[in-house]
Amino acid sequence: MNLLWDQHACLPLQVDADVGELLRYQRDGTTLISVNAGYAPHSFADSLVLLNHYRRMIADRDGLSTVSGVDELQTSSAAGDIAVVFDLEDSGPLDGDLDNLHTFARLGVRTMLPTYNNANAAGCGCLDADDTGLTRWGRSLVAEMNAAGVVPDGSHCSSRTGIDMCDVSSKPVVYSHSCMRAVWEHPRNITDDQARACAATGGVVGITGVGIFLGPNTPTLDAMTTHLEYAVELIGIDHVGVSTDHSFDSADFLAEVTANPDLFDESYTRWGPIQWMSPEVFITLGSHLAQRGWADDDIVAVLGGNFLRVATQSW
Repeated sequence: MNLLWDQHACLPLQVDADVGELLRYQRDGTTLISVNAGYAPHSFADSLVLLNHYRRMIADRDGLSTVSGVDELQTSSAAGDIAVVFDLEDSGPLDGDLDNLHTFARLGVRTMLPTYNNANAAGCGCLDADDTGLTRWGRSLVAEMNAAGVVPDGSHCSSRTGIDMCDVSSKPVVYSHSCMRAVWEHPRNITDDQARACAATGGVVGITGVGIFLGPNTPTLDAMTTHLEYAVELIGIDHVGVSTDHSFDSADFLAEVTANPDLFDESYTRWGPIQWMSPEVFITLGSHLAQRGWADDDIVAVLGGNFLRVATQSW
């Protein structure tokens, strides 16, 4: 399967969002995109509205289809469609009720972060000065994610919260959109210890295309490859993947950064407006890696094979 798996991208979190933007990923081969459907400020009702809107619009759009399991990928690809699943960036949309996780799973949510940058009922975030790790409720949350077929995701979590998740999860843990702190010092990037703990669960670190996480606002294939090659050397080819974290709502997101200093700090603004790798550039990553001398099997693993393995084990 010629698979490209983008483990996290962001449409506008609004009910008039144009899902047609996802068609910018069109390419020869099978493509899956995980689309965010809510984060820390959103309630259960908010995310339900967004999920139902996205699902209706995708159903009505040629070239796109939602999938609920890995067995549907082949069907989606054979129809010429880009496959779409969903993720949540924070446990806030659960409204504190673990039963709501199963509702989200039935609507196609396949990945969820316990925390987004700052502490909540589940644990601590990457911008917290005091890192006390996963809470008792957070541990229950991870167990419920394992049961519901939702993959625990350490992106935006604190180091200890992410490592605690790996310790308690019975299934693979991922970092869907996180770069390597040893390559570029940023609080959103993960430590070597976090990466090793993730790999030990059978999970995958998804190197992402956001400029401020790759370097000083440099969303280039070369910058992404530097992080990829470091991660592969550290934890092995079977535990590294990719995502864009592309913000199709970039103007909205930048306004959110300005309006919510409690969720974002100067590490998000230090280099000017955030720059994202476009889908049109991202889909050329395989050719770029081949030109750098990567083996075909390694390219297949990183572009999608590793996240497919996690999905097969977890969904």
